[in-house]
Formats: sequence, C-alpha cells, structure tokens
Amino acid sequence: MLISGGVRAQGISATEKSAREGYAKRFTDSTASIRIQLEALHLAEEQKNKADQAICGAYLAMTHRRLLHLKEFTRYAELSHLAADATTDNRAKAYAAWAMGSLRSYIDDKSKALDYLLEAYGLFTQLEAYDLCAKIGADISYLFSPGSEEKVKKYADAALAYAEKSGEPENILHARLAVGSYLLDRTASGDRGQWQEAVTFFRETTELAEKEDTKIISKSNIGIAYINLAVLYLNGPKPTDEQAFLSCLEKASAISQRYELKNVYRSAIGLRGQFFLEKGEYRIAENLFKTGIAYQQALPYKDNYLLAAFYGSLKELAAREKDYAAYYAYDVPFLRYNQLKYDESTQQMLQNADARFESDKKATRITQLEQENHLQKKNKLLGYGIAAVLLTGLVFMYRSYYYRQRYFQNREDILQQQQANNELRMQLMEKETLENLADKLSLERRLLQSQMDPHFIFNALGNIQGMILKQDTALAVSYLSKFARLSRRMLEHSRMEKITLEDEIATLKNYIELQQLRLNNSFDYHIDNQASTALQLPPLLIQPFVENAIEHGLKPLADTQYGLLTVRFNEQSDDHILVCTITDNGIGLTESRRRKTDDSHQSLSTKITDERLLLMLKDNPHTRLEVREQPATDGQGTIVTLYIPII
Repeated sequence: MLISGGVRAQGISATEKSAREGYAKRFTDSTASIRIQLEALHLAEEQKNKADQAICGAYLAMTHRRLLHLKEFTRYAELSHLAADATTDNRAKAYAAWAMGSLRSYIDDKSKALDYLLEAYGLFTQLEAYDLCAKIGADISYLFSPGSEEKVKKYADAALAYAEKSGEPENILHARLAVGSYLLDRTASGDRGQWQEAVTFFRETTELAEKEDTKIISKSNIGIAYINLAVLYLNGPKPTDEQAFLSCLEKASAISQRYELKNVYRSAIGLRGQFFLEKGEYRIAENLFKTGIAYQQALPYKDNYLLAAFYGSLKELAAREKDYAAYYAYDVPFLRYNQLKYDESTQQMLQNADARFESDKKATRITQLEQENHLQKKNKLLGYGIAAVLLTGLVFMYRSYYYRQRYFQNREDILQQQQANNELRMQLMEKETLENLADKLSLERRLLQSQMDPHFIFNALGNIQGMILKQDTALAVSYLSKFARLSRRMLEHSRMEKITLEDEIATLKNYIELQQLRLNNSFDYHIDNQASTALQLPPLLIQPFVENAIEHGLKPLADTQYGLLTVRFNEQSDDHILVCTITDNGIGLTESRRRKTDDSHQSLSTKITDERLLLMLKDNPHTRLEVREQPATDGQGTIVTLYIPII
C-alpha cells in the first residue's frame, strides 16, 4: 500500500516515518536530527493533520530531552499534548502522553509522570506498538523504584517481553538494563544465589551487545552493561574475580574512547581505583583517582558530584595510610565540590518547581478556555431556540429574549470577573510559593551549615586524639561513640519537619554529656520534663541556646566555681505551646558581653533559630523567645525561655 501524508498504512504515516528517521539520528548527528523532525512537523502543519503534529511534537520533545534543553522540551511536549486533544487518533494521544510523562519525570513530578506514561503504555499496547511499549515499560519501572519492588519487576519484565517481540536489539538492550537494575538491587541482601543470577543475566546482556553492536544506536547502554557487570564482580563474594572484573572495565573503557562516552570512561576509572584501594595497592588507586579528577577538570563543563566522589575516595585512601596532612589537603576541595553539588541540586529543585508551576498554570488556563467554549456553544443553542419560539409569538418572545440576554450578559460579566480574580490569585500564589520555597531552602542550607559549631567539632576531635595518645582507650571509645551518635542525630533531624520531645531530649543529653567530657566535667546538668514525651515539635531549636549557655555562661566560670545547667519543659495545652526554660549559673549576660572582643559577631545558629521562630509566628501567635539575667537574689546566670509551637 502506498503511504502518503494523509493516508496511513499499518498505523504509520509518511510524516511519522520521516520524524522517526530524524529521531534515530539523535545520537550521531543532533543537528540533522532536529532539522529532519522540524521539516516533518511543518509538513504536518501545512496539511493541518493534528495527529501527525502530535507525533512530530513528541519526537522533537524527546530529542530535546536528550540534549537537556528544558525550554524546548517543554514547548514541544505541550504542543504535542494540545494537538492530540484536537483529534480522536489513539496513536497521537499515546505519543502525546509519552512526551508529557517524560517531561513530568524530568522535572521530578513522579505522580503525574506515572499517570501519563501508564496512559501511553495502555494505548501503545492496544496498538501493538511493541517497540514503544518496551521503552515506556522500562521508564515506568525506573519511576516505581525504589518504592515498589513488585511493580518495578512487573514493568521491567513486561518491557523485555515487548522488546523481544519487536526484535530490535536497541530496545532489547534498553529493557535488559531495566531488568538488570532490579536484579542488581537484590544483590545488596548478600544472597549468593541472587548475585549469581544477576551475573549470568549481565553476561548474556554484554554478549548480546557485542553481537548486535552495529544495530544498537545508544552506544552508552553497551558501556553501562559492562560497568554494571564490573560492579557485580567488585561487590560480589570474596576473593574478587580480578580477571573478569578488569576485563569488563577494559571493554567499557574501549567503548567509551571509541564513541567518546565520557560518563562511561569516568565510571571505569572510579571502579578501577576502588578495586585497587580495597586490594591495598594505594599508589595505583591514588593515580587512578587523580587521573579521573584531571580528566573531569579538562572537560568544558564541571561535574561537581563526580569531583566530590573522587576527592572523597582520596580522603579514604589518606585515612587508611594515616596521612592526615594529605587527608586535610583532599578534604578542602571535597567540601568545596560538595557545596557546589548541593547548590546545583538546590537550583535544579527551584527550576523544576518553576517548570511544574508553569505547566500546571497552562493546564488550568486550557481548562478555563474549554469551559468558555462550552458556554459559548450553549449560548448559541439557546439563541437558536429563542429564534424558533419567536416565530410563534414575536411580542412575547421579544420580552423573553431581552431578559434572557441580560441574564447571560450578567453571567458573562461574572465569569470574566471570576477569570480575572483567578488570574490575580494565581499570580499571588506563584509569588508566595516561590518566596516561601526560597526562604525554606535558604534556611535549610544555612541550618545544615550550622548544625554543629566547627570549633566544637575540632575540639572534640582534638580531645579524642589526646585520649588516644594517653592510651585512655575506653574513654576515647566512649567519647567517639557519643560524638558519632550526636552527629547522626543532627543530620537526621535536619531533614525532618518534626520530631518527638523524647528524641529532642535524647539529643540534648548526648550533646551536654559530650560538652561535659570536653570541659573536664566542670559543670553538671539537670533536665526536668513535665510534658508528654510524644509531643511533636520542630527539630534543632533548643540546642543552640544550650550551646550558648555552656560556651558563654558556664565555660568562663572560675576553676573554683562548679557550673549547673537546668532545662525544664512544660506544656501549655490551651495555646498549643511547649515552654522550654534553660537556666545556668554562669557569668551572666552583662559579664559575657563585656568579655566579648567582637561585639558585631552573632551566633549563626541562634540567628537562624530566631528566623525560624519568626516564620512559626504566622501559624501560632504565642511563639516567642525571652532572654534575661537571673535576679540578684538567686545569684548570677542567665534564663532563656522558648515558647515553641506544638505540631
């Protein structure tokens, strides 16, 4: 059968065929790929064929996704979606759902991504488009990971079955990587049988890739298969099969150099370095890690995540050799690239949030336009009915028509006013959402930076070193255990919206006991809790004030005076407030300020806590902070009272 722009054979038009040919060139010649697809899209627009417009738009969107062009990716995905809504062609609707699902996945909107991709998967299954079912099934399995192992396996296995039906090596390799992903995750349990099953599967995968190399467009998938097999050998039963492990890395490196696959090459270097590090050949491992760093820095773009990983491996190597000077030298760039990685992640979160907001905003606007069109159609039908009735009674229908027109005009005015109100409300929501998100991210970033005073960390490590040198092993182990537990709690709590009072008290005890050890037990403490330990409150609010009481109140006391720190908790259930009172018998506010050499300095953690309390004031007007000196009759010292909202 002859195929033309408007006639379909086996469900594929000449325009779609042209778009597919352009899409197939996305790895070898991206410029030619986009040019061919744009020509197909312009032809579909000239022919006013909405189905082909939707399909061409979907292919263009997926091409721009590979090139990381979010703006163009969004534009063509939405173009495909709008064109598909104007047709009843299920193939066009499937392509549009595929493009929109991929867009939502790209901007981390997993829930809507699954809705779109499952819709596309169902439509392509009905159309028996096995190649596309394989691609989408694999993508769905990745979205369900790691939440639902059962669904990950279901869609990955289905993707492989559809890929084998299509007979295309490119799709088979893509689907096998999805299946291999969950097999690789299973090996974490340490079961030797599951490890052997994964190794056998990846060996078969690499053999398929070697056999069908010329038919596989995405060469990076071949390299990834070898990298995954190398990871299995490295993490498998000991001793490691060195010959098989190094053979996989050599093949991965050869493929990466042949096709300029930078990510595969860097992974091969990192795995080889880890292997020699575990083997104890530190100089070889060090050279490999430094080679990876030099290679990455020579590229026109910087992968901060990878650079941080390489420097982290060098730190581990220095720690094993007990070369603390080298450890410090590697720690400086490690912290810098780690911070840059965090900043990039934050920026990406903001960008994705903005993209999701704009996409939802457009969807809301489309719904409003559909409602307006529906209302206009209803008005036309009513007009025709009025005209028919006018034939039977001109005078009566004139009055009826007049009042009806006024009624619908009022409705139209109300609708326009509602639309204007909705647009204003959306603008206000957009501004408020972005401001709140920016404030929250800023506070989180700064809170992470100030979770523990760097001076406290350095002093703690110095104390541990001193105990080890004095051969006081038991005390050093106890101190290190408390320090590790405190660090873990701080990191865990910084990622949580709320914690129980019981957890907060446990963290405070751990911190105060560490300070006691650091200050040679120069003070005692007492925690009096009159509230329910199951109460929920924001994390990391109280510790900064306890730290101030110890550092600025108790620590400067004379050697002859013994310090006392008291922390009391009381619940005001009527106001939904937890009252925390921190009392010390230290030198007092006046004397502490007199001794300070830099009056402009303010504790970062205390400042952030003040800002957090100010934000909480919006939800609970009783939130506040009071700081005062103890009455002269009770001796010297300071009293800090926190009114914390109960969540």
